[in-house]
Amino acid sequence: MARLLIVSNRLPISVRVDRGALCLTRSSGGLAAAMRGPHERHCAVWIGWPGSVASLTPEQRRDADEALAGMRAVPVHLGAAEQHRFYDGFSNGVLWPLFHYLLDKVNLDAELDWEAYRRVNEHFADIVAAQYTPGDAIWVHDYQLLLLPALLRRRLPGARIGFFLHVPFPSAEVFRILPWREEIVRGLLGADLLGFHTAGFRRNFAASAAHVLGVEPGEAAIEHDGRRVALGVHPISIDAAEIERLAAHPGVREEAARIRAEARGRKIVLGIDRLDYTKGIPRRLLAIERFLEREPELRDRVRFLQLAVPTRESAGAYADFRRLVHEMVGRINGKYGTTCATPIHYMHRSLPFEQVVALYLAADVMLVTPLRDGMNLVAKEYVAARVDDDGALILSEFAGASSELAEAISVNPYDIGSVAAAVKQAIAMPPAEQRLRMGALRRRVATHDVHTWAQSFLDDLDRAAPTAPAAASPSRRGMPESVVENVRRAPQRVWILDYDGTLVPFAPVPDLAAPDEELLALLRALSERDRVHVVSGRRRADIERWLGALPLHLHAEHGFWSRPKASDDWVALEPDGAAWKGEVRKILEDVTRRTPGTFIEEKTVTLAWHYRTAEPELASQHVRELCARLEARIPMDALELLAGAKVLEVRPRGVHKGRVVPLILDDVPARAAVIAIGDDRTDEDIFAALPPSACTIHVGNASSRAAYRLPDAGAVRRLLRVVHAGSEAGRAGPDAGRAGLDAGRAGRGAGVVA
Repeated sequence: MARLLIVSNRLPISVRVDRGALCLTRSSGGLAAAMRGPHERHCAVWIGWPGSVASLTPEQRRDADEALAGMRAVPVHLGAAEQHRFYDGFSNGVLWPLFHYLLDKVNLDAELDWEAYRRVNEHFADIVAAQYTPGDAIWVHDYQLLLLPALLRRRLPGARIGFFLHVPFPSAEVFRILPWREEIVRGLLGADLLGFHTAGFRRNFAASAAHVLGVEPGEAAIEHDGRRVALGVHPISIDAAEIERLAAHPGVREEAARIRAEARGRKIVLGIDRLDYTKGIPRRLLAIERFLEREPELRDRVRFLQLAVPTRESAGAYADFRRLVHEMVGRINGKYGTTCATPIHYMHRSLPFEQVVALYLAADVMLVTPLRDGMNLVAKEYVAARVDDDGALILSEFAGASSELAEAISVNPYDIGSVAAAVKQAIAMPPAEQRLRMGALRRRVATHDVHTWAQSFLDDLDRAAPTAPAAASPSRRGMPESVVENVRRAPQRVWILDYDGTLVPFAPVPDLAAPDEELLALLRALSERDRVHVVSGRRRADIERWLGALPLHLHAEHGFWSRPKASDDWVALEPDGAAWKGEVRKILEDVTRRTPGTFIEEKTVTLAWHYRTAEPELASQHVRELCARLEARIPMDALELLAGAKVLEVRPRGVHKGRVVPLILDDVPARAAVIAIGDDRTDEDIFAALPPSACTIHVGNASSRAAYRLPDAGAVRRLLRVVHAGSEAGRAGPDAGRAGLDAGRAGRGAGVVA
């Protein structure tokens, strides 16, 4: 039976020993509360760290694992040092401040912490893979497990994998300072669906992926490694009905009445936050001080309540932060307190949720001013608790919740003057306006509750995941050794090789992709025994300059020009009919002027617009514009647009690499092995024109009709060396041939098989 596997850094159950007895305690935190419903409704298995079990005896640990299994929870046990480096060191010392834009707190020299982070993600992947059965859906949560989707994809190619980020994703300019940025983006792109709280966070991730990996920055999806990764916006919410139930409970209402009575008629302005530096508490205190300074007549009519929930108490930075907040509260109270009252009532502790709801009921104004927040559920909880449609919410524009809660009073938490003014506005808000704003907020929160959030994500994951395992496609295979051996043993061979992306890696500027001495020597050696055709989209002059001195068969501009081996004469496929170029060139020149980093390359019968070095988001926008303009202005029955690797090419229909295949095969001996290798859409025409007996190889992970694939240009060179070395050794006998194959595998990398 298909299940849901929920994966998070921590289990919603903590294991500890109390007076010698084993205790399992359910958590009540945000993620635990949000996923309680899916855990129960889907008979899900929850995988995560249960807390330290170092103090447990072997028997207690065995009992704990059995008890957890009964609760459909699977522990991921971590050593104390590893957990510290993974969680405190990298997750909260690097990722947490980076994702919240607090760059001065980011530790960028965290190599040992990074290694622990990577190892823990690998350990999680092993545990999840061991629990997985075909058909299960996997839902990974939050910034502690950013590498896990790709690690799972490697182990479980056909699995449905979703990932949800509960914190902000920063802008590309901020994210790119991270030394491990490429590994993290690749890790996330192993998922079928990536979920974010807001469209802004999604846009930031797409832009980061475009800058870091060069992928096209799609709005709703990204194509990567031959897969489509969906990008979703799923703002998390709360169990609004449960909070409404608590708000109506007599005991809770009685506690709220007691809090109001203690306020003695003063307006109550409430703040509830974890004591974390992202929550903006110091600037909030400065705003309160500014309010008290500006409004002396209101000092005795307002009471500020601040509940600061302890968090990460062992971290030194948090101890310093706690001391700063305590000192600020003391200073402000000392400055504005009277014999009758102190303006700020500060509590540094956790409270049962029933008491928190009582505070929500008692407060006239809720002050939610984080400097940056993924969502902030306190704002939604306050709204849900206001069953009488009264009260006012002041909300930071940098909280994810601000994209949904438009009727709140929006503030810039860095502007303490505007926050102070918002407090005055809120406490003076007429009851009719309160009802209008709060009624709209409550309806939205009630409609889009946590159950809707979870089901929406799972529905989108079902739609995003492929219906069949990706591994089912034959072109997903690497190069089996048996295939390499058959190629090596062939009495004659014909190679049909693309150039860019196949023999050499892509370069930011075309002229920087000139062949190195190693490649020239390899092609020369290979052509001594085999027939080698290089079929490129490049200009004839480039191919002649770089490869003309070698005894190769050369084909340029997608086969429009061909030069037989040992001949100086290039032969055109057909007469040049490029009268269309003038109008197309004008369109390309216009877009090039408005897109720095792009340029036009003119060939005999084609025009290409290159945008590899352009700013990705701008280039993506202008590619769409360019395609629309060209399709509207040029005769598409005679011309076609071809999208390549960061290039858009206009060419006559019928001019493609597949046209040279009959010319090549006309001169191929009957028993010869034909091997074609290419990396992009233009090479698919070659694969399509070849007979089924040919060995076709795609370079990279994009969708292809090729039978086999290699990861990159380096792997192509290793294959050529292996075959050549094996052939040379084979002339000395079978044993030497086998030794040559092994030697070829050992050189310049670990083998040919991808």
